[in-house]
Amino acid sequence: MDIVLGLQWGDEGKGKFIDLISENYDITARFNGGSNAGHSIERNGRRITLKMIPSGIFMKGVQNVIGTGTVLDPVSFKKEIANLQAFDETVQPETNVIISLKAHFVLPTHKLLDVFMEESPDYTTIGTTKNGIAQAYSNKILRQNVRVGDMFAPDFKSRVRHILERDYKMLAEGNVELPSLEEISNEFFEAVDFLKKFKCTETEIYLNKALVEGKTILAEGSQAAMLDIDHGTYPYVTSSSTTASGASSGLGVSPKKIGDVFGIAKAYCTRVGNGVFPTELFDELGEEIRTKGNEFGSNTGRPRRTGWLDLPALKYAVMINGVTQLVLTKADVLSGLKSVAICTHYELEDGKIEKISAVLPDNAKPVLKWMEGWNADFSNMESNSELPQELQDFLTFLEAELGIPVAYLSIGPGREQILKLSSK
Repeated sequence: MDIVLGLQWGDEGKGKFIDLISENYDITARFNGGSNAGHSIERNGRRITLKMIPSGIFMKGVQNVIGTGTVLDPVSFKKEIANLQAFDETVQPETNVIISLKAHFVLPTHKLLDVFMEESPDYTTIGTTKNGIAQAYSNKILRQNVRVGDMFAPDFKSRVRHILERDYKMLAEGNVELPSLEEISNEFFEAVDFLKKFKCTETEIYLNKALVEGKTILAEGSQAAMLDIDHGTYPYVTSSSTTASGASSGLGVSPKKIGDVFGIAKAYCTRVGNGVFPTELFDELGEEIRTKGNEFGSNTGRPRRTGWLDLPALKYAVMINGVTQLVLTKADVLSGLKSVAICTHYELEDGKIEKISAVLPDNAKPVLKWMEGWNADFSNMESNSELPQELQDFLTFLEAELGIPVAYLSIGPGREQILKLSSK
């Protein structure tokens, strides 16, 4: 099983890369997150954003698994399927999407609680997507939630109504303006009935059986390493495990079965929402990169914060994930700059130097290495020999620092604009 995951704070271009290589696999499988994901894919000059559905959905013969480590919002899923079929009527998700019986549901009140906590002064505001993801995962840990397999139980509706009424009562006591409980309940149960059209099974057994039969699996992570609940920049993180180890636990596949780990990173950094961002640019250049790179959340539309590439954080992400191949995106966005910067290390007040880290004190000073910029037309490039020397130097520097090859380079927003780099 190979894995594709983000190495920064998300939005690195995972969907595009997975769409490119998924034809080489029999199965693509989502192992974490929910409808807070936003993997953008381009087909025939049009773009679609997938939330829950794995990015191999457009490949004929590829099965797409929504794994146990995910949280599934039936209402959002139903809308996503409708949007997918309107985008491409040839896609038949009912025959090639398989859902884990053990994946947890996102309930309607989870979204309402998410909004309440984000807007209440009594809680830390972290800038979530307000899709109810944290509430679903927290209730999973509290053992107070329902799972996909529960929808076949005769008492499913009564159990869900009990949870909704309990949450509703709590929200009402907080003087929150609420929609009709009956309305959101009916919408949820209608979406659950729609979900029953899909194959729901013990996906860990399905995946392990496929591996025994010699089939290939590509595990797809949502969000990114620096947003991992354990290893990210807490508390400004997501609510699931976004790392390679999360792929193993989220899909129920032994770590011994992991092959290549493709790590996706931009040639600069972005993040959405609150949280530490030492290399952030607050000037006109930051705005220029945001505009040129179309740095607006694919799921929320929120403008992304932009900054220089953070090498200590990238080294950390490569280390904890065991990345074997780096996929670098958006180097074309930096084209035309006279010089580009990379944060090589941090200097702390006590004189200590940190060369690899995920969490640093606010007074850490990023030290930048400036390199000569590049200026090129990337639109028709077909090999790394055509890359400007300045960009080749940039890639060589990254490989030396990270100890892994830059195996792919995205050179534009188009689906085919990815170069597989030959070894130097």
